[in-house]
Amino acid sequence: MKRRRISSPCRAQRRTAGFTLLEVLVALVIVGTALGSSLRAVGSLTQNSSGLRTSMMATWSAENRLAQIRLAKEYPPVGKRSFECPQGTLNLVCEEEVLSTPNPFFRRVEVSVFDAEQTDRRIIKLAQIVSGS
Repeated sequence: MKRRRISSPCRAQRRTAGFTLLEVLVALVIVGTALGSSLRAVGSLTQNSSGLRTSMMATWSAENRLAQIRLAKEYPPVGKRSFECPQGTLNLVCEEEVLSTPNPFFRRVEVSVFDAEQTDRRIIKLAQIVSGS
């Protein structure tokens, strides 16, 4: 008599339940790739945030100088001058250039703000017209 092997339903279920090692490894690779991409994105956002902060502080420095001219009702002489204009922990250098206009009663004032460590890198430039009354 030949013996027949009868497979029980429990044995078949045990084989199909769970994940294979290959499936787990593929899932880990997918999760690792997603985490790496998200870390790169967070790093990029941090760099952008720092740049925006620097730009905002530089804008404040330039606006402060232009407001100072308006409030004092200055009619600055034509020429160029540089001065320190730090904001918080940022060391900034402002460069003010006063230009004549076709109308002798008006002058154009341009204020450029540079990073003190990288003086060739202009962060912002603002301009306004002032009158000599």
